[in-house]
Amino acid sequence: MNFIQDQSYLFSVALLLIVSTNSFTADQNIIDVDNRSQTYFNGNIWAVLVAGSNGWFNYRHQADVCHAYQVLHRHGIPDERIIVMMYDDIANNSENPIPGFIRNKPHGPNVYPGVPKDYTGEDVTPENFLSALSGDEHLEARGKKVVKSGPNDHIFIYFSDHGSDGLIAFPSSELLASQFNKVILKMHRQRKYGKMVVYIEACESGSMFDGLLRKNINVFATTASNSTESSYACYFDNELQTYLGDVYSVKWLEDSDSRHSLRHETLQKQFVIVKKETNTSHVQEFGDLRIGKLPVSQFQGSKISEKISTSSVPITDAVRSEDVPLILAARKMAKEKNETLKIIYRKKLDEILNLREFLKSSVRKIVKEIQPFVNASFDALWNGKQKIKQRECYELLYRVFDNRCFDLSTHPYALRYLYVFVNFCNFSNGNASVVELARITMTQFCAKHIIDTNKRIL
Repeated sequence: MNFIQDQSYLFSVALLLIVSTNSFTADQNIIDVDNRSQTYFNGNIWAVLVAGSNGWFNYRHQADVCHAYQVLHRHGIPDERIIVMMYDDIANNSENPIPGFIRNKPHGPNVYPGVPKDYTGEDVTPENFLSALSGDEHLEARGKKVVKSGPNDHIFIYFSDHGSDGLIAFPSSELLASQFNKVILKMHRQRKYGKMVVYIEACESGSMFDGLLRKNINVFATTASNSTESSYACYFDNELQTYLGDVYSVKWLEDSDSRHSLRHETLQKQFVIVKKETNTSHVQEFGDLRIGKLPVSQFQGSKISEKISTSSVPITDAVRSEDVPLILAARKMAKEKNETLKIIYRKKLDEILNLREFLKSSVRKIVKEIQPFVNASFDALWNGKQKIKQRECYELLYRVFDNRCFDLSTHPYALRYLYVFVNFCNFSNGNASVVELARITMTQFCAKHIIDTNKRIL
């Protein structure tokens, strides 16, 4: 062996020893080697974790995100590179019997301690999310944490909340798929990341990437459901009287919990496990699938950690996300032994049902008003469930519905009916005059016939 070969050999041995001894600290760059992927990673990991809801009945979304923080923190990603966005109204909620305690599975540990409060309350917005993700200097100047990644760094994004066709929800507004993908593309062109992985827990979450996410910009995404179906809540807790988690989310979180090291599992393997165990919806993958060959450690942390659990809790109570408020009200009524309180809870349940029927009836009337403008029957618009093909038309009618008919953040159940505008727009073929007729008709009809209730339609 000559001198150059000898030096190369010694360097390789030294590199492997550095990795195997886990001697570096959490705030150092991570050098990750995985024999199967033959991939070296010498950069920082940044993470953005978002719970887009508020309210006790949405407990599970913040529990998911707090749990995700614990996974990343435990595997060595420092807090200065983890951005957490959550309303933060659960841990010390008046309905929480153990203040400061949030769990993500039955009899699970407290996942709330240590979670950074980077964006809470009214700061949990789509605008702040996109600005923080893209490293906005103006936001940073206001003292807010932003992603400061470069071309060698990896970014992990996890979002948990409600969703609908081509959007995901935040407490007071929504993020459109087109907006999200536009920012990702811009970040790629500006070389603000090396590779990016996105996990989304939401109904119709596949529509955030289907037909939008390019395969050549180093982004790999997985979603809890396809473009036309619900995601599912799980782990009902009798003490807390709410659901602790979401099926897709707890499956990837518990998979990461079950491993000392995330270096020996690829993203694709985690995807396959989660897809198999999430039997309530169709878990999807999008983007550059070659990234799936990389180890999970390059996005969730490389530090060796203690296993939190060796097996997941069987899920026997999964329910569609949109049914959660109804089921919680019914369970509360059934559990109550005091007849006076039982009557009160019965009225609350009836109120939810009546408000939902009011919303459904209103949307049916809107569809009947705009149906004559396209070559499609009412049944085709009402009963169909198509993917978005005419995005510009759909986004326009979504905004009219949100601004003029039912505010989606106030009345989240209205998210269930956005599909009718997807169907209408697809049948319109994007005809500008047809779209304008629909816009005017919806605006006038809602102004005249829909008196917005001061009670939330859940």
